[in-house]
Amino acid sequence: MAPRWPDRANRSGDFRSPSAAVLPSLLTFLVIVASGGLLLMIEKGMLSGVETPPPRGSKNVDVGRHMSQQERAAEDVESQILQDIRNRTMTSMCSQKNMPHSLWSLTPQQRKTLLQHVLVNDEYRFLYCYVPKVACSNWKRVLKVLGGTLENVDVKIKMDHRNDLTFLSSFKPEGIRYRLQHYFKFMFVREPMERLLSAYRNKLGEIESFQRKYGVEIVKRYRKSPSGKSSQSAGDDVTFAEFVRYLLDEDVERMNDHWMPMYNLCQPCALHYDFIGSYEHLTRDADYVLRRVGAPPHVSFPARQSWYKPVTADTLHYYLCSLPQKLLRELLPKYILDFSIFAYQFPNTSTEHCRH
Repeated sequence: MAPRWPDRANRSGDFRSPSAAVLPSLLTFLVIVASGGLLLMIEKGMLSGVETPPPRGSKNVDVGRHMSQQERAAEDVESQILQDIRNRTMTSMCSQKNMPHSLWSLTPQQRKTLLQHVLVNDEYRFLYCYVPKVACSNWKRVLKVLGGTLENVDVKIKMDHRNDLTFLSSFKPEGIRYRLQHYFKFMFVREPMERLLSAYRNKLGEIESFQRKYGVEIVKRYRKSPSGKSSQSAGDDVTFAEFVRYLLDEDVERMNDHWMPMYNLCQPCALHYDFIGSYEHLTRDADYVLRRVGAPPHVSFPARQSWYKPVTADTLHYYLCSLPQKLLRELLPKYILDFSIFAYQFPNTSTEHCRH
């Protein structure tokens, strides 16, 4: 299995030693897993006080490109230690009998979701499970360039998310089995709450079709308005708290894929990815993948669009601290597998922390 790039910083940008920051959290999860109690704790909402391993990177995206040789060497050593811990965490959690161990052990609904999110390139022999709000549009550009249907990754066109792309769901079982066995498999992940906030701001704040389909219904369900004005909403004014209340009532396996947990979209216990890249080190990890699959030198990962508005640490802090604590405590277990398997730390929203 190819190495999954680990990162070196925590959410606040402080650099910790692996032994101080990672091992206690890892051991906590191993104890939970070994006792067979993980899924029970998820269902009962008992994980609000459990720390997960440190996150995969800081908010300074691709800070590694500006390191000195000495700093890079130090990061490589720490990266290897963290990677080993992360791999052991995933192996331990995925080896439990109540977790899926192959594509064919998934339920029909789980398998359908997964196969519809795995893109195929037969020429370069790789499978990419795309996760909305984790640079998937740019990865689709790359696939189209490799497939010869797009001239280069910088062509200014509206992304068509279906045409000129091949999905694993289009193959018969024997074709699926062959590609799973012989192709390089990868996905990219992002801090779960940051991804959720990005989806909320983009889809419910800017996209009219999402406002009509989801926003109107959310306002009807969760906004108390004595005057009855809530029923007249165009769905373009959904608050973050209303959005979270909606998520709490949703079955994770039937959510829209922009806020469905990454675990449910890509099923890492069932597919055994060769590489899991992180949004926090997007350029570095994407370059590794392109080299690994043998992409031509002229094919590079696209730069962010000029209009893109990133979710900063301060923005995420503001939105999470504005939520009633009860809502946040109920929300986090919905994404517990994203936090634990992909090694992200629960956000600190204590009263003291939120004052600052």
